[in-house]
Amino acid sequence: MNKFREDIEEEEVGPEPELKTVPKKPKTAEEKMDSNSFISKLFNDGLVSKEAATDALPFLCFLAFLGMMYIANSHFAVNNVRRIDKLNKEVKELRWEYKSLKADLMFKSKLTEVAKKVDTLGIKELIEPPKKIIVKSDEY
Repeated sequence: MNKFREDIEEEEVGPEPELKTVPKKPKTAEEKMDSNSFISKLFNDGLVSKEAATDALPFLCFLAFLGMMYIANSHFAVNNVRRIDKLNKEVKELRWEYKSLKADLMFKSKLTEVAKKVDTLGIKELIEPPKKIIVKSDEY
């Protein structure tokens, strides 16, 4: 079992004496703050000396700085995600606008649609096929 226990002889255990409770007098507000304050307990009870606390202060400041950088980084990342989402929506809208304008242009550039538009100017569509003009050149 435990090698330290083997060396110690066991004692006889008798009945435990009853402990009397002493009524405590109520503490004032100032005593409650002093006795219950975690920081005052640390320094007054000797768990941490003032010198050790001042020696650890640069490290604690560094940890606080790292914490602030971590928070700032997460805010920056969230803002980037929001901006990317907004730009993706804008690209989608522009893509749909491009496709609709392209389809409209294709429709308006059909031969029949062009003929309808220029009919108001007095230009009419050819009924007979175009003729070839052949020029004979003189050879010297």
